[in-house]
Amino acid sequence: MNAAKAFLCHLLAQAGLTVNGPNPWDPQVHDEAFYPRTLRQRSLGLGEAYLDGWWDCQQLDVFFHRLFGARLDEHVRITFGLALKLLPAVLFNAQSRRRAFIVGQKHYDIGNDLYERMLDTRMTYTCGYWQGADTLDQAQTQKLDLVCRKLGLQAGQTVLDIGCGWGSFCRFAAENCGASAVGVTVSKKQVALGKQRCGGLAVELRLQDYRELQGRFDHVVSLGMFEHVGYKNYRTFFEVAHRCLKEDGLFLLHTIGANEATTGTDPWIDKYIFPNSTIPSVAQIGRAIEGLFVVEDWHNFGVDYDKTLMAWHANFERAWPQLQKTYGQRFGRMWRYFLLASAALFRSRKSQLWQVVLSKRGLPGGYRAPR
Repeated sequence: MNAAKAFLCHLLAQAGLTVNGPNPWDPQVHDEAFYPRTLRQRSLGLGEAYLDGWWDCQQLDVFFHRLFGARLDEHVRITFGLALKLLPAVLFNAQSRRRAFIVGQKHYDIGNDLYERMLDTRMTYTCGYWQGADTLDQAQTQKLDLVCRKLGLQAGQTVLDIGCGWGSFCRFAAENCGASAVGVTVSKKQVALGKQRCGGLAVELRLQDYRELQGRFDHVVSLGMFEHVGYKNYRTFFEVAHRCLKEDGLFLLHTIGANEATTGTDPWIDKYIFPNSTIPSVAQIGRAIEGLFVVEDWHNFGVDYDKTLMAWHANFERAWPQLQKTYGQRFGRMWRYFLLASAALFRSRKSQLWQVVLSKRGLPGGYRAPR
């Protein structure tokens, strides 16, 4: 056994994983080049080796849950080459106005048919709220209702959705609360389909970068978009939200959260799924809102993202026989890897899901958060 293979097998064994073992979570290696490639390129090499068919695993989510739980990343040093790939996130603003629409083109515009089949009937591409819910549709409806209740959204009020997706929140707010909603996204296909789905309602969807927003609204929300803002722009993002929010209104931020501050993202995720994305930490959000907002409530239900991602994966697998003709086998492996590895991140508590309610000066008498 060569040194790379011996080292990696020993490392995986610490997570209860046996290379070519009998368990459904054990990796099955088909190409010996898998070992040096993974050690050399870490997560990027592991992911690309999977795309290339060099290894398989029946239960990828359990594989990654064990991997993350054992903190194996702490045992493998970052290489100089990998460090060079992370350096641009520090030196340059990867989420500048000029680059803001890249993630829309590379991720959200890949095909509405994929998302229609994978998501719930409202097409809500964010974490559901599973307290008392049995299905994905129920969890997403509960999440949208929770957001409206946290805002105290009322008939006749206006609400801005920064990163509106296909308009699920805007549509819900208009239909169930009698509000008027404006949503912005960087995805052309989201705007096109969202306008159809919100037809006849007091909803306006725009293809627009958040930095161009003007006007004042009773409330502001951002559900699952802050991950694309980038740490160099956090302050600017909150300044825009502050500018657009009326003095007595509330701003609800719904975002994936990191346990530690970072300036970049996983190289595989950056290359194949969410280019230029960055997950914020508590400290980074805190610094960015200082002097602008008062924190009224901070709600963590990250474990619900595990359930949401597994539900998306189940929908994807059911639809794959029809989708594979359009997207191809390599895409199928990539998407499956993305969904199941992400579910494991939340299951292992390495990633969180936060809903943060903010006011400009603090609500008189305090705030009582619905749950």
